[in-house]
Amino acid sequence: MESFLQTPRALFVGKLQRDFYITPDDQIYLDVLGGNLIYASAGYKVWEKTPPPGLIARVGEDFPRDWLEECQQRGFDTRGIKILPRVVDLRSFSVYTDKATIIRTNPTSYFSRLGIHIPKALLGYRDNSDNLDSRTQLKDISIRQADIPDEYMDATAAHVCPLDFLTHNLLPAVFRQGGFTTVTLDPSPGYMNPTYFNDVPSIVTGLTAFLPSEDDLRNLFAGRSDDVWEMAEALGAYNCEIIVIKRGAQGQFLYDAESKERWRIPAYPSRLKDPCGVEDGFCGGFLAGFRKTFDPLEAVLYGNIAASIISEGSGVFYALDALPGLAEARLDNLRQTIQRV
Repeated sequence: MESFLQTPRALFVGKLQRDFYITPDDQIYLDVLGGNLIYASAGYKVWEKTPPPGLIARVGEDFPRDWLEECQQRGFDTRGIKILPRVVDLRSFSVYTDKATIIRTNPTSYFSRLGIHIPKALLGYRDNSDNLDSRTQLKDISIRQADIPDEYMDATAAHVCPLDFLTHNLLPAVFRQGGFTTVTLDPSPGYMNPTYFNDVPSIVTGLTAFLPSEDDLRNLFAGRSDDVWEMAEALGAYNCEIIVIKRGAQGQFLYDAESKERWRIPAYPSRLKDPCGVEDGFCGGFLAGFRKTFDPLEAVLYGNIAASIISEGSGVFYALDALPGLAEARLDNLRQTIQRV
């Protein structure tokens, strides 16, 4: 088992989940470890094996302890996982109908289509992913400053996965005040909405990198702009160094706010088996690349390759067992395809 005598250099804040999902080729995964936190940190570990990245999340007392033990055994620092003294519903249901489409509602109909009964563990499941976040009410899994172990504050980089508005409003400032030199954030659909347009700058200001999906970005700017570069420039004006727009199977757009450079990076042509966690893995790979090179374009390439490896297999630890040298070889190939816009 990993020793955690070392302070993590990078922290990841996000959700752990009990995933129930169906892939585009109708492979069914029931009650398996998931969540943006573990996929993002796995994307980081594609490039940075040691020291273990520090994980910060909240789970209920019903969350399988053997999953947490396995995370520790696979090289993740789990000291920041807070186990609450109550049951917390962390189930997540998804159907990936193709590379770009995710359906999260009505699991009963999808299991019926496949000719099987809905698993008992999913009975009573409700999807809340379309609900807007609260500006005043914390959730069970909202991260509080007190949840961060003292020893974690000696790290220098952090990535904040999609969480609720209040968590995102709090944590970047906590990390910056703690002396972190790199803070990246992937926003949540719960506030990437026109009604939150005037609130988002408080989250973006001072970030090293803001990493929205194109759909979320367009949703935030609905009625204001249809030009993604105009949107990126507007966000970069809030003292945010880098805007990366995640475009799924089409790759990424990169806007460097300091140099005003724009880049289009196509997705590495991997053979998709499982879309689960791919975008989160990109963010982890991006953080690893930026900390290694401090070059925004290189960081996007690192994220892109991490996502490609994660997409080719199932399970949160699949990418950790990739062939040695695979990521580096793909990186060289991907560099030939980038385009300045």
